[in-house]
Amino acid sequence: MLRVLRRAVTLLGALATATVLSLALAQPAHAATFLTHSQATSQLRAAGITWSSSGNCSDRYTSTCTSFEQIRQSTISGVVTLRNYTGCAINITAGTEVGHASGTYSHWNGYKVDISKYSCISNYITSTYTYVGYISGWGYQYRAPSGNLYTDEGNHWDILYYTCGC
Repeated sequence: MLRVLRRAVTLLGALATATVLSLALAQPAHAATFLTHSQATSQLRAAGITWSSSGNCSDRYTSTCTSFEQIRQSTISGVVTLRNYTGCAINITAGTEVGHASGTYSHWNGYKVDISKYSCISNYITSTYTYVGYISGWGYQYRAPSGNLYTDEGNHWDILYYTCGC
């Protein structure tokens, strides 16, 4: 009986410690994690995702650059998830740099990236996601089950990541 009681106390102690640790490490669901350019490129490189800019630069305050400064972790995770699901090559051509439309869910606020329009990724988006319609002034839009929006803007895909899923 004493052995069973000791085991129960040990298990309760371990459970209490694990609970306290998980609560201490947990972040609220609404907390956003913003990355530096270096942190983002490290994750993209590890996933086999490339990026490019017409100015061959990464300055957030220059519109011809492709910057990931202050991009949301959920956006980077979303692009990595897209790459993993599709197996397609992905090249990011725009991140958080100036020169895009403003608003809450904008490039500047870390919610959006633009990617090159390759046939593999285009075929995946148009055959897998729900066609929303033509958005005047923007392009043809598709919605993923996660709610993320993929807009064909002619020479690239504009992706709005509300979540890190496809």
